[in-house]
Amino acid sequence: MGSTGGSVGSRAAEHLSMLAAAVDGLLDAGLTELSDTEVVEVMRGVEQSLRRAEAVSHRLVVESVERSVPARLGYTSPKKLLIDVLRISGADASARVTAARELGVWHTLAGESMSPVLPETAAAQRDGDIGADHVRAIAKVMRKIPHVVDNDAVVEAEAVLANLARSGTPEDVEQAGHRLLAYLNPDGNLGDDRDRKRRRGISIGRQDTELMSRISGELDPVARAMLDPILAKWARPGMNNPDDPDSPAGDGEDPSIDRDLLAAAAVRDTRTAAQRNHDAFSAVFRALLESGVLGRHRGLPATVIVTMTLEQLEQAVGGLATTATGGSLPIADALALAEKAHPVLALFDHAGRPLHLGRRRRLAGADQRLALIASDGGCTRPGCSAPPSLCAVHHVTDWHKGGRTDIEGLALVCDACHAQVNDGPAGWATRSAPVHSTFAGRTEWIPPPHIDPTRRPRINHRHHPGELIEHARREARAP
Repeated sequence: MGSTGGSVGSRAAEHLSMLAAAVDGLLDAGLTELSDTEVVEVMRGVEQSLRRAEAVSHRLVVESVERSVPARLGYTSPKKLLIDVLRISGADASARVTAARELGVWHTLAGESMSPVLPETAAAQRDGDIGADHVRAIAKVMRKIPHVVDNDAVVEAEAVLANLARSGTPEDVEQAGHRLLAYLNPDGNLGDDRDRKRRRGISIGRQDTELMSRISGELDPVARAMLDPILAKWARPGMNNPDDPDSPAGDGEDPSIDRDLLAAAAVRDTRTAAQRNHDAFSAVFRALLESGVLGRHRGLPATVIVTMTLEQLEQAVGGLATTATGGSLPIADALALAEKAHPVLALFDHAGRPLHLGRRRRLAGADQRLALIASDGGCTRPGCSAPPSLCAVHHVTDWHKGGRTDIEGLALVCDACHAQVNDGPAGWATRSAPVHSTFAGRTEWIPPPHIDPTRRPRINHRHHPGELIEHARREARAP
């Protein structure tokens, strides 16, 4: 329980006054004189302080609840007190109370401190390494852990997720959490197949007064896996735009399409993603009716590329297979799809890296691309979630600098990230992780000095939550 003594109150008021003065100073400080590196450093410093301030907010919520301040002021809950006092939304107030319950240090009736519900997460926030979105991602995963999982495993899981959050994004934590849940509950299933069959369907409504038809429904995992590679080609910016007479029609990878014409059309393209999807459907329907041929995409047939482990293949049940478009589907469905649709199934050894596939020419071959799809899982630039279907094959060491078109020297990179690899002052560099490093063979990205003055190499773990979890678990267990 906190004290209301004058000296303590004076110190709190003094700290608050210093905080206000610091904020005033930053608001009044000129920023135009700062270098690019200094602007980024100030961004980091402000973000870290704001994150730590959230921990102070949790302490204040705990203090008010343990003193019964809301009740004494006529409120039926701490949430309503926060709404009135701080003038925040109900959703924000609810989120703050929930966070305080999980990260705050509460006390017994005897005044003894109790450990937070999520102790490692609370510590990471106090250090300023994680923010509210990280916390929500961790808590969401923790709430999904089955009650049958023993307490030691739950404690370890929270430590793993907090460790991941310190170096990753909330999206990284969420993706890793899915893998962690599967690890903790390997016998659980993704949903009853009978439920999926019952829910599947697409409804096309009647035409309205403007002759528009509303479409709604749900796709089962197999249908979604087959749809993704089609949209990756036909819904590409600049393609099949009915509002642009110069927009190329059909398949975005058709060699007969003028690349400059497509690039210009993409710049003019103001459609939303939903509109591009609609126009792609229309174009695909037309092409299917006329020829039935979908063509090729980035050197590979427009097909479903499924990746799974050898253990998953042998067991044929449980867990998820991944597709080149970033999708997931149950192992049983993936195997059934392989029987009927003949997709590409990539299997890797225990190390998770492809075999050597060399090539004297500059362009990677289809086999090499297939290997990269399964090993890289998507764009290798840290933080990028682009799936393989939106990536090109990149030479880790530039071709013009002696880089070879061998599988160990290639990586998947999306078009936007590829443009950031250059020798300019703001350019990134790429290299393969050394043999004895933690993630040997993976593509490391070296940031420019304005992002990280030390230029410490970074690896994208967005597509590899499993290996990141194992690494974090080893660190959590280390003495």
